[in-house]
Amino acid sequence: MMKIASAELITSAPTCDHMPEVQYPEVAFLGRSNVGKSSLINALLGRRSLARTSSQPGKTRLFNFYLVNQSFYLVDMPGYGYARFAQAERLRLRGLIRQYITERESLRAVIHAVDFRHEPSQDDIEFSSMLHEANIPFLVVATKCDKVPSSKHHRHQKMIALALGIPQEQVLVTSAEVRKGLDSVWARLTLGE
Repeated sequence: MMKIASAELITSAPTCDHMPEVQYPEVAFLGRSNVGKSSLINALLGRRSLARTSSQPGKTRLFNFYLVNQSFYLVDMPGYGYARFAQAERLRLRGLIRQYITERESLRAVIHAVDFRHEPSQDDIEFSSMLHEANIPFLVVATKCDKVPSSKHHRHQKMIALALGIPQEQVLVTSAEVRKGLDSVWARLTLGE
């Protein structure tokens, strides 16, 4: 596991124009609302509440930039697919996410979080396709595996891989709650220029 000496929230940006100057490499966290992106960030950083979590979907509506070890950013992006947002708000957030992924020069990789308990949604599939098209390195990280009996893990991993059109071994199974799979995420992450 990566040694985390420091981690702090630098800014919360409502649009790409409000993001920090390009200075450090960035790894962004993408996923539907309430999939556990913020919890995963906290678990990876060994912090309890650096990234704000909520049981209510749709809380992360800004791009939150966390500076880690004074050398790279983890970026918590707004969640997608939250049904209670007005259609215009959902489209606005989708547009901002797309703009960030396709235009941000310092973006090195995306962690695409999907819920291990369920088959990927249409939104999950569309954003996975967008990452392929944008030619951005990404990891599919299945969250909340502690909510699924271990006897069903192989079946769920296969279900997610098939839906997203990727090899099964590319679905990293994690749980922020019981700290499972975090080393695998760090091991697969490359922050090189």
